[in-house]
Amino acid sequence: ARSIADGHAFPVDGPAAHAFAAGFEYEETPDQLRSIEEVDRSLEAPHPMDRLVCGDVGYGKTEVAMRAAFKVAMDGKQTAILVPTTLLAQQHTRNFTKRFSPFPIRVGGLSRFQSAAELKEIRRALATGEIDIIIGTHRLLQADIQFRDLGLLIIDEEQRFGVRQKERIKTLKQSIDCLTLSATPIPRTLQMGLLGLRDLSLIETPPPDRLAVQTRLVPFDRELIRSAIRFELERGGQCFFIDNRIQDLERMGRMLAELVPEARIVMAHGQMRTALLEAAMERFVSGKADLLLSTAIVESGLDIPRANTIIIHRADLFGLADLYQLRGRVGRSAIQAFAYVIVPDEAALTTTARARLEAIRDFTELGAGFKIAARDLEIRGAGNLLGPQQSGQIVAIGFELYLQFLDEAVRRLRGESVEPAVEPTLALKLSAYLPEEYLADGHQRLAFYKRLTSAPDEAALHQVQAQLTDQFGPLPAEALRLLEVMTLRLFAKQLGIRKIEMTEGGVLLLFGRSHPPPPEGLARLLTQAGRRVQCPNEWTVAIRYPAPEWPSLYQALRADLQALLGCATT
Repeated sequence: ARSIADGHAFPVDGPAAHAFAAGFEYEETPDQLRSIEEVDRSLEAPHPMDRLVCGDVGYGKTEVAMRAAFKVAMDGKQTAILVPTTLLAQQHTRNFTKRFSPFPIRVGGLSRFQSAAELKEIRRALATGEIDIIIGTHRLLQADIQFRDLGLLIIDEEQRFGVRQKERIKTLKQSIDCLTLSATPIPRTLQMGLLGLRDLSLIETPPPDRLAVQTRLVPFDRELIRSAIRFELERGGQCFFIDNRIQDLERMGRMLAELVPEARIVMAHGQMRTALLEAAMERFVSGKADLLLSTAIVESGLDIPRANTIIIHRADLFGLADLYQLRGRVGRSAIQAFAYVIVPDEAALTTTARARLEAIRDFTELGAGFKIAARDLEIRGAGNLLGPQQSGQIVAIGFELYLQFLDEAVRRLRGESVEPAVEPTLALKLSAYLPEEYLADGHQRLAFYKRLTSAPDEAALHQVQAQLTDQFGPLPAEALRLLEVMTLRLFAKQLGIRKIEMTEGGVLLLFGRSHPPPPEGLARLLTQAGRRVQCPNEWTVAIRYPAPEWPSLYQALRADLQALLGCATT
């Protein structure tokens, strides 16, 4: 539906947009500039945008969102920014208000911290168009919120929203532009980006002077916890202590007060009264508290540069993306940050939990968010692209076939004629495969087979060959024959040949009914091969070869297929 919908084409940036960009207090990274440009081009296109910006925590995704919101506001349309937590909504509202203050653009916030009177005024201003940019939690999705002219929906950390909210988002975004920001998108979202169902922009360049967070998987140890917190306090910093079980927080608070009596501790969790939660967070953000004991409520987007140590208790109970987001709360300045990931005895861990923890330990370098999301995709599977499941083994039905069906369906809806794709069969009576003794790992063999069959051209085949040689040594004869067969298959696909069949004295080329041999190519082949070529009917070309041995046959058949295609022989 989005592919055929008419969207709003926003105008090209003018002087105001350049003035807004100049107000950014940091130097943009190359990836950030590229992502901003890609979002700009998508907004200027006549079809609704659906773009995922995948960038590590603190890598500048918010600035990409601000530039997009400015472009939309300057054309008289509204932007809704959906965030997962009230704390993040407050932080974004403060930052957006400050950034947009020199311009005639009104920013509003919507969260449970507001009174009924404030909520009523915000609803009125949204309906009349007085508010240009609204930032809020899932409260934005409720039926009583009406926009005068919504042009852009920005979803921050999509993985934090449930299925019900996403179904509501779907109804909102069919005809409007949509921008999703995430450090670790859910497997389905990442897979849709990788497959091209959603546009994908990557921000992989770290900000200057940023250091990777040192991550340690450790057992529960009171002395280790004491020394980690004291080290941070002695260098003038702040700490997070995360335990996602609300019923344990009081007990943990008493333990921490006993271990580090000099620390000023505040507690935060989602079941606290609004005023108490707001006061606790304000004390920590302003530096009046040294240690924040909380649930995962703090995992999204909070930017506290002085906080550079985080201790995550019972990390095996968290998802991979949650762990990565929590670790991203520290290390947001040029100071070395530490993450202590407390896990129970390895024997008590499930296989999935062990895989998650190994991933968070292994991917510690800067910009690892995309790799974390890819590992999550590998661990959990991609889910149902059109249904509610966010993970699962959709790979069982084949992504390429799904994409082919989707493309054909969209083209039919547009009224275009759709010709069935030709998948050639090669009956060549020879052994062509990757031997097990050459590449022992079955998963790797399947991955290489998939790359070979999906290679779009000879250059891609050569890349696979180079990688195989580099990793496993010179190719055996069977593997070399496989690459040669894949090369012939590429030519056959281009020509619309449905089958290449080896016969006693040569080869039959059987063309599809909707793809007869090209007349010019057939004339070239007849000139090149002469009496060796016969055409029993309009869809069949028979070619005789005097030397039936494979090396000679391959070279001759390749040259004849290139003649049919009109390529220069190589």
